[in-house]
Amino acid sequence: MTIDAPRPSRRLKLGGLLLVLLAIAIVIIGVTTRASHHAKLKDWTDQQAVLTVNVSQPGVAAEGSQLILPGRFEAFARAPIYARVSGYLKSWKVDIGGTVKAGQLLAEVETPDLDQELLQAKADLASAQANVSLAETTAKRWQDMLKTQSIARQEVDEKLGDYKSKQALVKAAEANVQRLQALKGFASIVAPFDGSVTARNTDTGALINAGSSGSTAQPLFEVSNTRKLRLYINVPQNYVSHIRAGNKATFNVPEYPEGRFEATIQSTSGAINASSGTTLVQLLVDNAAGKFLPGGFANVNVQLKEAAGILSIPASALIFDQNGLKVATVNADNQVSLKTIIIARDLGKTLEIQSGLTADDRVIENPPDGVVEGDSVNIATAPEAPKAVNK
Repeated sequence: MTIDAPRPSRRLKLGGLLLVLLAIAIVIIGVTTRASHHAKLKDWTDQQAVLTVNVSQPGVAAEGSQLILPGRFEAFARAPIYARVSGYLKSWKVDIGGTVKAGQLLAEVETPDLDQELLQAKADLASAQANVSLAETTAKRWQDMLKTQSIARQEVDEKLGDYKSKQALVKAAEANVQRLQALKGFASIVAPFDGSVTARNTDTGALINAGSSGSTAQPLFEVSNTRKLRLYINVPQNYVSHIRAGNKATFNVPEYPEGRFEATIQSTSGAINASSGTTLVQLLVDNAAGKFLPGGFANVNVQLKEAAGILSIPASALIFDQNGLKVATVNADNQVSLKTIIIARDLGKTLEIQSGLTADDRVIENPPDGVVEGDSVNIATAPEAPKAVNK
């Protein structure tokens, strides 16, 4: 019995079928892989087309309850002393920096012209008194003659009128003498109140011209009360409602860089300066030790407890366009929402916001150019901090 061998043509057909199936599988795998890569590339491209931004939430301002402003000291009371009479300075008694009491003599003015006017006025008064005495005697004599009807009533009335006129001249002469005596009293220049002499603009023998603050005459002395000082600051309108008389403030000065001193708010001007948008606030400073000088500069820190919790954002988040100041925020759908804000205070790197934001807003820190309302964005994740390695 003989066994038939497999036919070669059958094996060839089976091998060809396997090759065809393998080729089909390779093609299917290639097409599927390419489609997957294309989809991934499209997704990646779409993701790259969406802006990636860094966001942060508004923080509570570190100095939200404080307002730091420059201030200027002025004497509690300051009086420029002008001469009321003309003449020559006979002598001066107190130099700059000297402490004086109210009524203390500062200088004496020699007044030769005024002295002569006073002598003439006294002579005129004596002449007027002599004339009125004569007029009185004459009037009485004519009144006695009228009783005998030897003269007319008209003549008696004229003598009485002359007597009354002479009396008026005496009163005028007396007033003139008193006026010149009062002026002579101003030849002694005295301090108007307790304080110190902060300026002396004259010297012995100098020609003195009577004048006042409205004239071109220069003040001879300046007396200031520096035991208390007035400290003036200009508060922006946004903070005026937080200023209360009696509240405390602190300040420092360049000559004592490490020192912190206290002042008390006394009053405000009650008006806003249209050019600066601020109101003038006056504080009182105790200067019994003489540490501070009128005209000096100070940095004043005013406590604003009502302003605590004010929000702040980085200055880089600000957008300025034709519609005003805005910031770009990201909503729950990761879309841009532009919000109009009002700045309360610019601190350089940070901005204190008066209105327009809430503490829950996500603010884009460095908004890209051309960002508009409704743009979709990706939020960048903050890099993780490196873990400490234990040695």
